[in-house]
Amino acid sequence: MKRNMKQDFKYIQIIGTQRSGSNLLRVMLNQLPEIAAPHPPHILQNFMPIIDKYGDLENDANFLELIKDVCRFVEINPVPWTGIDLNPIDIFSRSNNRTIFEIFRLIYEIYAGKHNASIWCCKSMANIDFASKFEDFDFNPFYIYLFRDGRDVALSFKNAIVGEKHIYHLARKWKQDQDMSLDFLEKIDEDSKYILSYEGLIESPEFHLKQICDKLNINFDRRMLVYYNSDESKSTAISGEMWANLQKPIIKDNTKKYRKELDIEEIKLFESVAKTTLRRLGYLPDFFRNGFELKLSQEQIDFYKIENERLKLEAKKRTKKSDLEKRKPQADYLHEIKSNRLVNLSYL
Repeated sequence: MKRNMKQDFKYIQIIGTQRSGSNLLRVMLNQLPEIAAPHPPHILQNFMPIIDKYGDLENDANFLELIKDVCRFVEINPVPWTGIDLNPIDIFSRSNNRTIFEIFRLIYEIYAGKHNASIWCCKSMANIDFASKFEDFDFNPFYIYLFRDGRDVALSFKNAIVGEKHIYHLARKWKQDQDMSLDFLEKIDEDSKYILSYEGLIESPEFHLKQICDKLNINFDRRMLVYYNSDESKSTAISGEMWANLQKPIIKDNTKKYRKELDIEEIKLFESVAKTTLRRLGYLPDFFRNGFELKLSQEQIDFYKIENERLKLEAKKRTKKSDLEKRKPQADYLHEIKSNRLVNLSYL
């Protein structure tokens, strides 16, 4: 008999854009005994684009193959999931439907159960792309929309191993993510969401964490404020240079750094692309406050695309070898699936 675990757990989904403090918020929430918030392997983001490789998931062999691959992908996450041994046969037997969404749910719920938590939290912020599916499958998440000044987000991405690198592409991506999140949240009841800025979180962490706890009907714990002493924070911090600050107290002045580290033309370009969304979130443009914007030719946009790819290669060259090595197993595994997995396994 299949075991339906859905009724036993609540689900928190953090949405927005990476490099906005989502790992900080994740490890803060993870200090509560009620919440299990492991570092995300980005299951949906990575497997949805290749789901056709598995053929008809109503076929037992195909669905089990997908489960095995997802379990293996979680096992080789750069930040290890502790205290859990995923059993594909067990997940297969518990599944109420044959979808990647069901596998995603069950893996997180198994993790939460192993840690005696009643709430699981996923900080795969790109999951906003699948929010309509969550409603279809009756997941009913509690959404936390965490946003940050896009110009600081762009600066952070420029120095990170992940993401776009040219300011034009960074502005477009940030604008798209924020607009999508804001538009979606307009349809969500107040009791099922919490909206906060990164700047607000680092300025008044206790206030915002208490507000979130109240909405979840759980007690605030002061250990949330000393997250940096936790094993999860330390494990994440040593797993990649871009997470190193998680083993430190909150850096209160970590705002408006773009004014010193982006050049004026970069700031102007970002604001020209994303100024309406900056204003929508309460951030004033430094330039173009009167509606003026840069007029970009197709030739310029094509050049930005070439530059973006060049800058990605440069960023990879600057990345520590240890960071690349920790990400390599997942990258290699996905490449293997994309290259070697036959479509429609059920016909073999």
